[in-house]
Amino acid sequence: MRLRVVGIVVRRVLITGVAGEVGSSLVEYLSRAGGYSITGFDLRKPSKEIEELCSSIAVGDIADATLVSSLGDGLPYDTIFHLAGILSSGGERAPLKAHEVNVSGTLNILELSRKHSTALGRPVKVIFTSTIAVYGVSSISQKRSAGRVREAECLTPITMYGANKLYCESLGRYYSENFGMLEQRNDGVRPDFRAVRFPGLLSAHTLPTGGTSDYAPEMVHAAAQGVSYSCFVRPDSRIPFMMMPDAARALVMLSEADATRLTQRVYNVGGFAPSAREIGVLLSEFFPSTTITYEVHPSRQAIVDSWPEDVDDSAARRDFGWEPLYSFESGFADYLLPAVRARYAASGSEISLYRMAAN
Repeated sequence: MRLRVVGIVVRRVLITGVAGEVGSSLVEYLSRAGGYSITGFDLRKPSKEIEELCSSIAVGDIADATLVSSLGDGLPYDTIFHLAGILSSGGERAPLKAHEVNVSGTLNILELSRKHSTALGRPVKVIFTSTIAVYGVSSISQKRSAGRVREAECLTPITMYGANKLYCESLGRYYSENFGMLEQRNDGVRPDFRAVRFPGLLSAHTLPTGGTSDYAPEMVHAAAQGVSYSCFVRPDSRIPFMMMPDAARALVMLSEADATRLTQRVYNVGGFAPSAREIGVLLSEFFPSTTITYEVHPSRQAIVDSWPEDVDDSAARRDFGWEPLYSFESGFADYLLPAVRARYAASGSEISLYRMAAN
């Protein structure tokens, strides 16, 4: 339901995973834009700053169907940004839990969106964060020959996270296009499911937590602290990345796109695709004393090797005008490094390389 406040239409929005990196960035983006009443949902409360930007906060497990069904307090949401999930490295450490959160949690959100669509009499938009982990290439030679992969290519993921996300994309497509197709009377309104496949994300305001693509931000934080860093992938390892503000923009752009212009339900979005060595070389220009060595972690290297070198995001550019604001160089120079430098200048002390034991 859209609320009207002094002639302004206020859209009701639910953001799952609101305490995470993407969730926090999305709340800040929507708050700056104005016109949104935001409900945040997560296992834990977000920071005080993010909580103050939300109209309400719900705390609980996304896999709890009864709890998720109760969200909204009888007032349906216009849009649900479903960001909650267990990522690739965490999913390999606890694959059954990852399946429960990633798949059952998404099913619960789709059921909520179906119920709210019927109540509103029009589709509720479900904006789903997917990932390059849905892709799987069988060898380095195939990875290099594949180049920039399209949405329908190389869909053989090797991680629980990738398999979960690929299946959830299919679930979303089913709920939007085929749910209830054998019912004699089906007068319910189906939700409008749309998904973004994110590359690795780089944030200026959060510390890396041992994720598979975290070798890039770990390099940045080590260089800013003036400590050496041992990278867990080969220097020639290459996957796509994106700066966090562009990630929030992509989600909002897709949510606001005219449905008649969208030709598919799942979209790649890209930014830039440097090798680990190229990241290190760029950092050395800003931090000449930085020292980066390479000590390959075989399992994590295998995951990175299974992901494409880059993604073809031409469909997103064509259908909803996607274009990143940050390039590789400008993203580091104008967004990432100033904030990371300020973090350590303000602290006056080194922070132990952020939970490296989790690796």
